[in-house]
Amino acid sequence: MRKLNILFFLLLIYLAGITSSFGQSQVSNFQPLLDDEPSQDWFHLDHETDGIRGVSSMRAYDEILKNKTSQTVIVAVIDSGIEVDHEDLQANIWVNEDEVAGNGLDDDGNGYVDDINGWDFIGGADGEDVNQDTYEMVREIVRLQNKYGNKDGDPNDDEYEYYQSLLKAYDEEYTEYKGYYDELNYAYPFLTQAFKDVMDYTGKEDATLEELKEIPVSELEPQTSQSVQVIMTILSQSPETSSMTVKELQEVFTGEYNQLKDLVEYSLNLEFEPRVIVGDNYEDKTERYYGNAEVEGPDADHGTHVAGIIAAVKGNNLGMDGIATDVKIMVVRTVPNGDERDKDVANAIRYAVDNGAQIINMSFGKGYSPDKDIVDEAVRYAEENNVLLVHAAGNDSKNIDEENNFPNKNYLDGSVASNWLEIGASSWGDETNFVASFSNYGQTQVDVFAPGVAIYSTIPDSGYTNHDGTSMAAPVVAGIAATLLSYYPELTAQDLKEIIMQSSIKYTDKVVNMPSDEDGETVSFGTLSVSGGIANLYEAVKLAESW
Repeated sequence: MRKLNILFFLLLIYLAGITSSFGQSQVSNFQPLLDDEPSQDWFHLDHETDGIRGVSSMRAYDEILKNKTSQTVIVAVIDSGIEVDHEDLQANIWVNEDEVAGNGLDDDGNGYVDDINGWDFIGGADGEDVNQDTYEMVREIVRLQNKYGNKDGDPNDDEYEYYQSLLKAYDEEYTEYKGYYDELNYAYPFLTQAFKDVMDYTGKEDATLEELKEIPVSELEPQTSQSVQVIMTILSQSPETSSMTVKELQEVFTGEYNQLKDLVEYSLNLEFEPRVIVGDNYEDKTERYYGNAEVEGPDADHGTHVAGIIAAVKGNNLGMDGIATDVKIMVVRTVPNGDERDKDVANAIRYAVDNGAQIINMSFGKGYSPDKDIVDEAVRYAEENNVLLVHAAGNDSKNIDEENNFPNKNYLDGSVASNWLEIGASSWGDETNFVASFSNYGQTQVDVFAPGVAIYSTIPDSGYTNHDGTSMAAPVVAGIAATLLSYYPELTAQDLKEIIMQSSIKYTDKVVNMPSDEDGETVSFGTLSVSGGIANLYEAVKLAESW
């Protein structure tokens, strides 16, 4: 499950005070909650030469890789979909040269018709796509309701006990988010009006905080005066908000409101079932050939951002640079707005392996996996075929040594996948902002950390923006792995994993902020992952030279 953006919670915390004072002339003063924002390319920078804990990709290219030859590496991105004609990605999108576009035939005989850039496992044969889906917890409750209903089961029945635990977890989560939703529904009209008043008064959408401070609020009509003060109050919350224009703040606020609405109306809705769109026999876990070739889908923001971190074209004076240069992105759309399904994840991994992917990025996760066995089989298939899997550890500030997070590197038989890297998210600041506050962690389950806060990358409509998440940290590492494999093609998936972990910059004994919502809690960084380090391309290349 995915945490909402921190900005939403900042707004929500103060909305009660704002809306209750609407129409009065008062402004509260709040201190910034985050360090000053870094440069847009901070994750590329070097800890020694730049003083920023990036992954030293610029230094690696400038000092070691500049005159070396490379081979193209295919990286599959299993995600929400990707805008394949994005101005900064199009040149680096994988093309299936054995397939003829748009002829309605399976020219290469791989079972997927017209799969030019990849495949969509959550689309229907008629071209329709799943956008919203439920959480796995909800699907499990529905499945078991058909068996137990409202009847009392045997307390010694493990499945019945599991069902009861699901109901308890669901009630807690639904109550929490429904409460937020109800509060925000109350505040939403006030904030919507405030945005409109400010834009009408200033005559512009891109007014900044500094410009609003120059407005003589005491001389304005009361509602307009209050609206200006409300928007100034919200913009003053943090460096993130204070750098926004009024329109940008409105877009973020609206986006987070819509995300919360989707949680209540779709993700946590026991009566919602979109799988009919796909048209497969969902109970047949061996079924592989379903979906469509339309790989962007209705909401490609997340996948496009992930792809840019790995493979945005370097040196083209557009937007930003990805980590890797000689790389092609294979698009495998599998992740809806909700929880991905095990059957689709297993098929996505197999599709990527069968069609030549050497690295697979998986920036998704969930708390339940009822068909983990078929995902394990697909992971073993990737392992047998020398394909590295890079997975985001998740954004729940939890210890995944102790709490479930799927998919993961642990097979049901107790063995561990040798081709799997689990990635936590680091930040750029001092010891109080060293680890992303949202990042999952685990001394045995998380392998290494990488930059995952304020990562600037590609989004649909050839746009660019910052996103936070272990979803961003994983493609940083996938990009490092792709670069290594591109210049040192003899490396195995296991080699790539070991090189990235061994060469990570170690901060084992450094006392840093604990990934949690608790202010002031600290921990030794070495207790948060296997390596105790932050991935670094420069050091990885040096190690690969002598591997």
